[in-house]
Parts: sequence; C-alpha cells; structure tokens
Amino acid sequence: MENSYSFLPRRAFCLNTASLLGSAFVSQKTLGKTPKKTSIPLGFDNFSIRALGWNAQRLLEYAGNQKVDSILFSDLDVYDSLEKNYLTDLSKEASKLGIVIQAGTGSICPSSKSFKPKHGSAVEHLKLLIRVAKNIGSNVARCYLGSMKDRLSKGGIQQHVNQTVQVLKKVKKDALDAGVTIAVENHAGDLHSRELIELIERAGTEYVGATIDSGNATWTLENPLDTLRNLAPYAVSSGIRDSMVWQSERGVKVQWTAMGEGCTDLKTFTSEWQRLCPKLPMQLETISGFAKEFPILEEEFWPPYSKVSARDFSRFLMLSRRGKEIPPFSFSKNLDRKKAQQQYQLSELEKSLKYCKQVLGLGIS
Repeated sequence: MENSYSFLPRRAFCLNTASLLGSAFVSQKTLGKTPKKTSIPLGFDNFSIRALGWNAQRLLEYAGNQKVDSILFSDLDVYDSLEKNYLTDLSKEASKLGIVIQAGTGSICPSSKSFKPKHGSAVEHLKLLIRVAKNIGSNVARCYLGSMKDRLSKGGIQQHVNQTVQVLKKVKKDALDAGVTIAVENHAGDLHSRELIELIERAGTEYVGATIDSGNATWTLENPLDTLRNLAPYAVSSGIRDSMVWQSERGVKVQWTAMGEGCTDLKTFTSEWQRLCPKLPMQLETISGFAKEFPILEEEFWPPYSKVSARDFSRFLMLSRRGKEIPPFSFSKNLDRKKAQQQYQLSELEKSLKYCKQVLGLGIS
C-alpha cells in the first residue's frame, strides 16, 4: 500500500490522501456525563506558565492547589539553588503534597543550535542534571536534542543524533549509579518518533528512555496517536497538549491548543495511554496562540522529511481534514503584554487540567 503512493507526485498525494481519508475521523465532543476514571496520573510542565517566572517552591504550592499528581521542572533555572540540601528540602515538600517531581533541562546536543554552554559542555550539563534529579528525588532526567532548525541545517538531523548519542554514552555510569533514566524528548520538530527510538536504542535502553510530546509530533508531520504508540515502550516522561491542524494554500498549518480545543483524538489517545503506559504521568505542557505553516505542497520542503513514510504522513494529513483555522492569541491594547501572557497561560493550563479531569478521567489525587 505504501509503495503504491510512490507513483503519485508529492502534491497529488497530499491532496488525494487528505480528501480520501478525511472522513475517517469524527469531531471530538465533550461529554456531559462523568467519564470513566483512569489510573493515569495527571501533572504539568512548568513551561506551561513560564511567563509568571515562578520558582520551584511557588510552582509546588500551585501544583498542590491544582490537585495534580506530578510536576516536571523542565529547566534548571527554576531552582533557587542547585545545592543538595535545598533540593532535598524541595523533595520533602513535594512528598508532603503527594506530588512526584521530574527534573529536566534543555538541549544536551553540542552541535545543536539550541545548545547553551551555561552549564559547561554537553556532558557536564547532563551530569549536572542527573545530580539534580537524584537529589530532588526524580528518577527521570528529561532533556532534548534541539529543534526543527537542526533538522533543516546542512547535513540534516542525523549528524546531531550522532552527537547526542556520544554525549549520552559518556554519562551512562552516572545515570545508572544515580538510578536515573535520561528521558529524551521529541522536541520542537527535531525528531520524529522513529528517529528518537533509533537514538535511544543506540545509546542504550537500560538508562535512556523517551519523553512523549504530542504537540511536537505534529511538527514532524506525525499524528500524536502514532507518536504515543511508537514511544510508549520507552516512555518515562511526557509533555502533552492538543493541536489544531488545517489546510492552507501552501500545505497545512499547525496551532497548538489547550486540551480539547484541537483535532487530536484525545479520547482514543487516553485509551491508548491507559493500555500502553497507565502509570506514566500525563504532564500537560500547554503552549498555544500561534500557527506554524508546513508547505507540504512544495517540493523544496521535502528533503529534511524524506524518511517520513507514506503511511505515517497520511495519518497526519487526516488531522487537517478534521481541523479548522483558529485565531492566534491576541489581547487588549489596554492590557500590559506580560500581564496578558501570564493570564493567558494560566487560563490555558487550568482549563486543560479541568478538561483532563472531567472529560478524560485523568488524575489520581
């Protein structure tokens, strides 16, 4: 079936597949009745409310008020100190609240455009994250390769995968001794789930796993359901949001949304999560308010995505037939921009948490 599409011009394939398969999905509706309760813990990534600039203690207090089960501190700047005593106290505070902490940071790929030398070399940076994770009581050290810029760079994404694997191998002993699994994320269009699996298996599954990001999946032309099914056997962390995908003049546009406001089949997504990784926290990373266009109807777009299979791509295109154009984030001229962003981010996260609890049946707190 996949090979049969190879005889179609890329543009014709895009248009024909979207037309033929669009009817395969029905609109997602919010049910009024009480949802079936799952065993899936619910949490959030502090990046969801980044505009507030809260430190770890304030974030923990907020997480307690929201009655979530976990929180991912996805950057090292959230801590007032990286000293052991401070981190241990944070761990104790989280335990009192019944909240699991996961520790994270940014790029650990030295060749990535996203890498920052603030914490030394990539190896030094990752070793620091492992120490922080151990001291704060996290069995996960979340990080990522880079972004779509690395995929589009000269030489493509593979050179950056190779660099990341080398870094990971140099911290193997540190991770194993600390009892910490390094959770590499499919981040901002850098890695398709199949490429992330390759990276994990090359480094070693005994100490490297995956962070599932459903929104970032759409930036590699992947349906989030496929991302979940592919990465679930490796998953130890997550960053979840909904996405709206719609057709545009040059191809498709993607805009991340609050949960329940996009065209991801979240009920099937949750059912599959329950089946494949029921104890893994579904941690919301709500990022929304802007659209990104993917000119899939133009031949010059495709070289960085040449390994995307026809089957995977067709399932991504299905989303565009369900989706509709939505407006970007905007705010009143009478309101300070920073204040508007803070209010918007809080609103997006809190209505997403509410949706997950009331519609999807998530959370054990």
